[in-house]
Amino acid sequence: MTDVRIDVAIVGAGFAGLGAALQLSRRGRESFVVLERGEEVGGTWRDNTYPGVACDVPSHLYSYSFAPKPDWSRVFAPGAEIQEYLRACAREVADHVRLRTEVLRARWEEDHWVLATSTGTVRARVLVLAAGRLTEPRVPAGLDAFDGPVFHTARWDHSLDLAGARVGVVGTGASAVQVVPRLAAAAAHLTVFQRSAPYVVPRGDRAYSAAELAEFTADPRVPAAVREETFTDMERGLAARRLVPSALEPLRRRALDHLAAQVPDAALRAALTPDYEVGCKRVLLSDDFYPALGRDDVTLAPALVGYEGRSALAEDGSRHDLDVVVLATGFHATRQPYARRVVGRDGLTLDEAWAEGMVSHASTVVHGFPNLFVLDGPNASLGHNSALHVIESQLGYLLGALDHLGTHDRSLEVSRAAQQAYTADVDAMAARSVWLQGGCSSWYVDQRSGRLTLLWPDTAGEFRRRNGTFDPEPFLG
Repeated sequence: MTDVRIDVAIVGAGFAGLGAALQLSRRGRESFVVLERGEEVGGTWRDNTYPGVACDVPSHLYSYSFAPKPDWSRVFAPGAEIQEYLRACAREVADHVRLRTEVLRARWEEDHWVLATSTGTVRARVLVLAAGRLTEPRVPAGLDAFDGPVFHTARWDHSLDLAGARVGVVGTGASAVQVVPRLAAAAAHLTVFQRSAPYVVPRGDRAYSAAELAEFTADPRVPAAVREETFTDMERGLAARRLVPSALEPLRRRALDHLAAQVPDAALRAALTPDYEVGCKRVLLSDDFYPALGRDDVTLAPALVGYEGRSALAEDGSRHDLDVVVLATGFHATRQPYARRVVGRDGLTLDEAWAEGMVSHASTVVHGFPNLFVLDGPNASLGHNSALHVIESQLGYLLGALDHLGTHDRSLEVSRAAQQAYTADVDAMAARSVWLQGGCSSWYVDQRSGRLTLLWPDTAGEFRRRNGTFDPEPFLG
């Protein structure tokens, strides 16, 4: 690829990017390209291959409604199975996917986008950013002080045999609760460094029986009904995030009862009891995290503060001798690294436009950036339901915008007033939520502005009602 002229350039080949490609192709649009810096498609499911990696949304809801997979093996699909599903979906648009192609710069020039990539230049009328929010690992400073291997869960080093090793895990978030039980079973000793205790509820995962799989495959209405039932059940979870007592109290009790049932040791249980409201941070699902922490060869330590040689120092002054450190420290989610590479109409980067936190209209378009559509970006994730529902809503918005562009010569740029009104509306909803009222510090909230910039603070259904259909009215004439 040297110099390509195209109608639509899509950056990223994870769920959002491949979903956009599939929808374009199925509507007869062939002038598009998917630019992916990795060796293969899959996004976060390509990058995360740590032991125990799996989805925490039930399988039938964590897949495209327009590309159902009836034969998911389990209620919660393992990461490798999700990755294979994405590979299978990608085969339909394989001719449009350019792997090992990193976008170095994207600049708006008069009436189109010019993308400088590692394999050449792409000129596109429309730019779709589908780079995701869980792509750039957050790595604490001072790693060079540890005299041994250190790697992030999203960059797992499979060349290392951790059997019989002294392993440290930094963090107790969503990745940690999955990897800790596996490491506890293999390591000579495991030390888990916890900054703040998570709320954990029972997972209840299981393999589907042969009879269930046969029924799913024979009658598409059956998995579709499972999907709809799961979606409806998860929608009810928003009430707790809105601090409705009748919903909040049962969720809190469910988590604390799970803790009490699985951690009989009073001191350990106290250390694992959160000091903020349930739902303020991501509520985790696990049946084996607490039992792993209760093993004699596992130590729960306070937050990591530094290293000396092959020793890790905890916040309480304790020293822990380690051979390997595994970082389960999350990602740069509210400050998207790709935003520094996107330059809009007046030479302003997307990162500069988002200096006070990500903003948008309809969680998809940004003032100052004509013909740009951001998928899975500002306020386009959920804290209670499947991200795939939001992505599909955004794809509906994108397709409507492309249809509009097909009949109009002008570029599409949302007005500043519309963006400000939308942002104010989202902020008002967020102000009444547990994410801002729950007494915690989370990756959902932009630390500079204090705004909830990652999550949509309403139901998934309301997101689709408001943002799933393109409306040209808020755009500049």
